[in-house]
Amino acid sequence: MTIAVSTDSSVSSPPTHPLIRLFRYGRPYRSQFWLATLCSVLNKTFDLAPPVLIGIAVDVVVQREASALARLGLPSAQSQLLFLALLTLVIWGLESLFEYAYARLWRNLGQTIQHDLRLDAYAHMQELELEYFESRHTGGLIAILNDDINQLERFLDFGANEVLQVLTTVLLVGGGFWIVAPSIAWMAMLPIPFILWGSFSFQKLLAPRYADVREKVSALSARLSNNLSGIVTIKSFVTEAEEVTRLRLDSEAYRQSNQRAIRLSAAFTPLIRIIILLGFTALLVYGGLEALSGRLTVGVYSMMLFMIQRLLWPLTRLGETLDQYQRAMASTNRVMNLLDTPIAIHSGQLTWAEIGQTIGQQQSGFDPFNGRRNGSGSDSGHTAQGALGLGKPAAGNLVPVYRSDHSTAQPEPTSHAFQPAQPTADPSLFPIRGEIWLKQVSFAYRDFQVSDNVIRPVVIHDLSLHIPAGKTIAIVGSTGSGKSTLVKLLLRLYEIQAGEILLDGVNIRELQLAELRRAIGWVSQDVYLFHGTVLENILYGSPTATLADAIEAAQVAEAHEFIQNLPYGYDTIVGERGQKLSGGQRQRLAIARAVLKNPPILILDEATSAVDNETEAAIQRSLEHITQNRTTIAIAHRLSTIRNADRIYVMEQGKLVEQGTHEMLLEQQGIYANLWQIQMGAHRLQSLP
Repeated sequence: MTIAVSTDSSVSSPPTHPLIRLFRYGRPYRSQFWLATLCSVLNKTFDLAPPVLIGIAVDVVVQREASALARLGLPSAQSQLLFLALLTLVIWGLESLFEYAYARLWRNLGQTIQHDLRLDAYAHMQELELEYFESRHTGGLIAILNDDINQLERFLDFGANEVLQVLTTVLLVGGGFWIVAPSIAWMAMLPIPFILWGSFSFQKLLAPRYADVREKVSALSARLSNNLSGIVTIKSFVTEAEEVTRLRLDSEAYRQSNQRAIRLSAAFTPLIRIIILLGFTALLVYGGLEALSGRLTVGVYSMMLFMIQRLLWPLTRLGETLDQYQRAMASTNRVMNLLDTPIAIHSGQLTWAEIGQTIGQQQSGFDPFNGRRNGSGSDSGHTAQGALGLGKPAAGNLVPVYRSDHSTAQPEPTSHAFQPAQPTADPSLFPIRGEIWLKQVSFAYRDFQVSDNVIRPVVIHDLSLHIPAGKTIAIVGSTGSGKSTLVKLLLRLYEIQAGEILLDGVNIRELQLAELRRAIGWVSQDVYLFHGTVLENILYGSPTATLADAIEAAQVAEAHEFIQNLPYGYDTIVGERGQKLSGGQRQRLAIARAVLKNPPILILDEATSAVDNETEAAIQRSLEHITQNRTTIAIAHRLSTIRNADRIYVMEQGKLVEQGTHEMLLEQQGIYANLWQIQMGAHRLQSLP
């Protein structure tokens, strides 16, 4: 069975130019941008002054008392030259000052945007649904967050200033030529339209080439990331040579893509030089004739020869600037496409504190600490035992309560070694009972697209399930039956296509995602440990916990003994993904991490799949205490680990096909009984003689 999801859009807007997208993103940095722009313009203005001073100096030497400076009140040539010397010192000083200013401002702006853009892109990426990551290479996403953002920063460091200074030069020099020598100014300006036309033409040709370069480097990064993550598999299958060959192909594709772009961009500067040569030669000859005839002073002619080089020769670097620009725009598109990726799973608005206040208003006398009405002798619902003191005799049923600031407070058990903070009479505190309802839930992973519809094979079909608060239920079934998917739907890592899921009577779509996920502890069969110490991994997600808390959680998870035997105990580095530890050790650290979180709902997804029988037995003993009076969902292939569950559900092809206790299911002689017989060694193949 499949689910068809329409993707047709009635309005197809043309893609926005990446530079416009970048400007929109950069609005908070406008003051820094304009200040850097001002410094670049002023620097170029003072940089263009020396040729003018040279022209004036030539005019002073040739005309002496008849020069332009003499008419300004400096009669002698000596005083005029001294004035020019002082003016030169001031101009060069200001040029150096503004060069320092623009270099610092542009580079700081590039660093700031790079920093903020990377954080924004990563934060947005974390909000995307799990399906987004499953359909993309990790290396490609890393390339966007790292290489593409760095490419943009490199353009802001140098390219933006280069563009501004070229524009300033064209405007100032062109305007000056029309003022002092309009009869020959057109010769100097004649190459500029052809240069600009060539620049934009090259830009259009370069854009798709550099987009392809970014895609190729993304594929190369993905290959390297996959291979480094799978280095053990590569070594065990002796495929080092094959992987080098595959990497060579990806690297060669990247090299060829770059060469196609370089082949075109390298041709820009030589062509521009030819056009510039025509303008310079025309001014050299025609301007000289004008000076010889007396219609143009020697000083003005000298100044124009120097200035035309300042005008035209920087345009030869326009090719390199355009090269940087196109690389930056290709990268900007990829980063902005990531930022524009819509968030499919939106957080709700409700918090447990708000729910508690609502219930407190509706139920006068409601005690937020134990879920009872005042004066009532019976508990109104199942509550969860606190993690602090797990595995030890409990002083009654402890209720984890959540404050509006997301911290956890609990009643202090008398038998506990820790001293957790005492709860205050705060009406915003509210106990999570852990009752779960799944009502006619259907879900399908995205698979492939036909026309305007996405065809999704159904994984969960019209499933209804009730999990009472404080009870332990188990879900079993063959591989691919939808067991782990069900857990991910509860955590809203995926969004259901039909039906609803309720937690304590509240639709989980109405809850803030953080509130929902803080209430659930998940021990996955695919344990992920971060590169860091054992202690840091146990404390992950529990920032206020102490070393003593971590040690007790490790004891509950049967991990304390092996941790003490590590070279540095709790300060031992576990390596990337915990590669320095065995599978069973990683599993026990994951259990300790979940124990320390102290969630009202605990999910054990093949939590003992990677441990030996002795360790499994030890963990099972600790789990008996951990799961007491706590809503627990256990997913297992080893049926011996869930035989004592309050209720066992058997899934097949996304549906519940059997349910009951262990004894009831054995009596039914169905799928569960068959699995039990296979695992206990009682099942025999009928085909054997």
